[in-house]
This record gives sequence, C-alpha cells and structure tokens, in this order.
Amino acid sequence: MCGRFALVIGKDFWTRFTVIDHQAQLTPRYNIAPTHEVPIIVGESPNKVVMMRWGLVPSWAKDPKIDNRLINARAETVSTKPAFRASLKSKRCLVPASGFYEWKRAAEGKVPYYIHRKDDEIFAFAGLYDRWKSPERSEMLSFMIITTTPNSLMKEIHDRMPVILRREDENAWLAKDALETDSITRILSPYPARMLEAYRVSTAVNNPQNESEGLVKPVV
Repeated sequence: MCGRFALVIGKDFWTRFTVIDHQAQLTPRYNIAPTHEVPIIVGESPNKVVMMRWGLVPSWAKDPKIDNRLINARAETVSTKPAFRASLKSKRCLVPASGFYEWKRAAEGKVPYYIHRKDDEIFAFAGLYDRWKSPERSEMLSFMIITTTPNSLMKEIHDRMPVILRREDENAWLAKDALETDSITRILSPYPARMLEAYRVSTAVNNPQNESEGLVKPVV
C-alpha cells in the first residue's frame, strides 16, 4: 500500500508538469497522510493543479467518511471494481511526489523507510479522482493512489508499492480517453528498481502531525 509520502516543490515544478496557470501557493510537505489536501495534476489542456483530499469519495457515495478506506486501489483489480470504474475511464490524475514512506517488519517492530529517485527528481504516482456533492450541494474533490506488485528493491521492504508513472506515460494517463486493457496493464507495472533508493528514517514520521525536512533524512 501507500499511506504516506512527501512533496518538495522546486521552481521547475510547473514546467515539469506543463502547468501554465500556477497561481497556487505550494509549500514543501514531508509527511502527507490520508485526509490531507494535496496538489494534484489534472489534464485540462493545459494541465491544471487542483487541491484534493487524499481518500477517494466516489460521486455516488452516501457517506463521505468512506475516504478513510479508499486511499489505494490495486492495479490488478482497478479496472473491475465498481468504485473505481468511472474514474479509471475519465478521471485519471498525476499525484506529484518527491518520495514515499513504507514500513518494514523487523524484530523491534515496524521500521520506516523513505524511497525516492536516486537523482532526487520529482515524479508522479498514478492516481484516480472523483467529485462528490453533498445533499446541500457543497463539493469535494478527492483522489487515491494506485499500487502494484513490488520491484526487487521494494520486495525487501513491503509486498506492495505505489505505481510511479514513467514520464513517457504521464500524458496518456492524464488523457480523457479510455485506455485499453493492455495499456493499463503496462502503465501500472512496477517502476524500475535501479532508479530508486531506499533508506531507514526516523520513527517521527509515524505521527502524521510531525512535519519537517528531517523526516526524509537517513538515520544511522
């Protein structure tokens, strides 16, 4: 699964995701957790940044508290689950990230690790979003992250990993057109292990209220 990640935004963020109108004021985030609001990239020709809540609330949901459960979708079944079918067809999004956390089982308990690109470049998870309206007609935009089987690096830490999109697949994922099954399978495959690095970090990240650059630093 993917239950925590970081997003450190540099001056090249807007060009990286081909966003022209960048009025949003974004700050570095080192401990993004479910229910937090996150800048999400949607394909609007040109691309657009929209703040969304992490935890998908499908448009048909009666109770918005369902978002506490729908933070991830499995790549193997995302195209067959009724909760995700409509979003997979036309509400795909990019979830920008600098890295993510995963917890490895050890003798002393669960140990947090931080996983990021070796070159420290920002990347995007494959996400789905939806628009929910309350009976009073107030609106909520929310998203989830798709996970897949682990690559050789992640296999040593956890049995799942978030889908990190290859840059050449980002435009196809953002497009409003439905994707063929073969394309979905290829796009949602594990990211190459050789491009990632993982190291142990402080257990301070266990508390989602903690927020500092030190959370992504390795511990000895």
